[in-house]
Amino acid sequence: MAVADDSAKATSSRAGGPADSSQAWSELAPDYERARSREDSLDRLVEWPAQRDLLGDVTGLSLLDLGCGNGGKLAELLGAGAASAVGVDASGNFLSAQPTGLELIQGDLNELDSMPSLAGRTFDRILFLQSFGYAKDPVQTLQSARAMLTEDGFILLTRTQPIRYAVERAEQNGTSLGEEYFSKSSYTYRTGWNEQVALTKRTYTISGLMNVFSAAGLWIETAVEPELSEEARRRYPHKQEWMNKYLGILIFKLRPRRGSDSGHRR
Repeated sequence: MAVADDSAKATSSRAGGPADSSQAWSELAPDYERARSREDSLDRLVEWPAQRDLLGDVTGLSLLDLGCGNGGKLAELLGAGAASAVGVDASGNFLSAQPTGLELIQGDLNELDSMPSLAGRTFDRILFLQSFGYAKDPVQTLQSARAMLTEDGFILLTRTQPIRYAVERAEQNGTSLGEEYFSKSSYTYRTGWNEQVALTKRTYTISGLMNVFSAAGLWIETAVEPELSEEARRRYPHKQEWMNKYLGILIFKLRPRRGSDSGHRR
């Protein structure tokens, strides 16, 4: 099945020219962690609570977070009873104090099959929390992750609502939402974390993303579009204004299709 390539590239004005996504993320990672720790961060208010809810009880489970940032979320999950947690991130900007059971690896999620630290291992839960856009070959990356799932394991994957990029591009280009949603052109933008680093991403549609999952031998058990709580809306009206316009993120709970080519490791 042919699927859209939704991989990310990046440029950095500090570097003075094009850079790969790993280099850009290494520059952005400290800024992201600072932004995420703010009281009004959408990760704190919307994204992580919804992700945590879909993960459910993690007591006794083994976890793998691909694109784990500093490893803080894995540390929290260990505190909630997870048996072990492995995080992979290109930045290497990890927690200085790491709890027992936490293993953090500096590495590229595009190289899962050649990562010695992961060879032959299986996990009950595999996470892509806003990191999947950095996959150069999305189908292959998901197939590699799928092969590391235990028999009853699942993948938790989040992505930015593609409508957000369409809205931003329509405003930037003076075009319509529909034109930009279906556009095949790449989109370059600067994050609010660090204005000197620009990310360039290939746009994607919801149907294209679903086709990636299907091609990787996965099916969607649950999909969630999280919203601010009533209390958060009252307390942070500027965040609700942003959500009203850009919608936020999509969260998917993905399980392997039985009988597909890429089976579990035993």
